[in-house]
Amino acid sequence: MDDRLTIAGREFGSRLIMGTGGATGLLELERALVAAGTEMTTVSMRRTDTSGGTGVLDLLRRLGIEVLPNTAGSRTAAEAVLTARLAREALQTNWVKLEVVADDDTLLPDPVELLDAAEQLVADGFVVLAYTNDDPVLATRLEGLGCAAVMPLGSPIGTGLGIRNPHNIELIVARAGVPVILDAGVGTASDAALAMELGCDAVLLATAVTRANEPARMARAMRSAVQAGWDARLAGRIPRRFWAQASSPDRDGANG
Repeated sequence: MDDRLTIAGREFGSRLIMGTGGATGLLELERALVAAGTEMTTVSMRRTDTSGGTGVLDLLRRLGIEVLPNTAGSRTAAEAVLTARLAREALQTNWVKLEVVADDDTLLPDPVELLDAAEQLVADGFVVLAYTNDDPVLATRLEGLGCAAVMPLGSPIGTGLGIRNPHNIELIVARAGVPVILDAGVGTASDAALAMELGCDAVLLATAVTRANEPARMARAMRSAVQAGWDARLAGRIPRRFWAQASSPDRDGANG
């Protein structure tokens, strides 16, 4: 299996994608991004001044990190499509992380608006990476519309609850013909490792790093966890057994 992440024909050496949300300052964000080794970072277009500059975009350009604009904050397909088109004009990219949430309490994706927006953006030539619920049926529908990647949540944004339904993530992975990127809910490094062990192609996270006591240290931990989970998946875990089994047989051939 190729160690490089490929999305819509483009290759990335890192399988850890960072978000900038929650960062308390540019210097701290820079240290975290460097420690994470990420090659692509999401930026919320509805919360970033692309004309005057917040410094975030300049920082990403200086570090050579690909900017992935996202439509965070959109409640309807119309809002998301407009945001994506403005991002394309401002940043000269047709890549977009599509995010359409239903309400402020859960920040869960709105499936109806999400599908509508995905269909419009794909038809308009966008490379769409769609943030979605951990719903295998919805993920398949998004792929069927032409999304370049599906990004199921582990748990609601910012909760740090980890992966609440590992089996659904496995179901999504089993049927996906496009990269599966776990997005949202990661609280600590073991969550990122589990996502990779479940078969995800990459992990996207933000607040688990930016709101940690030591963001750069947590970013480094996430980088190691993603790699560890990937290696463990390729190596193949041993079967789970009900009864104990000795690690080596006795000299007479019996287990002991």
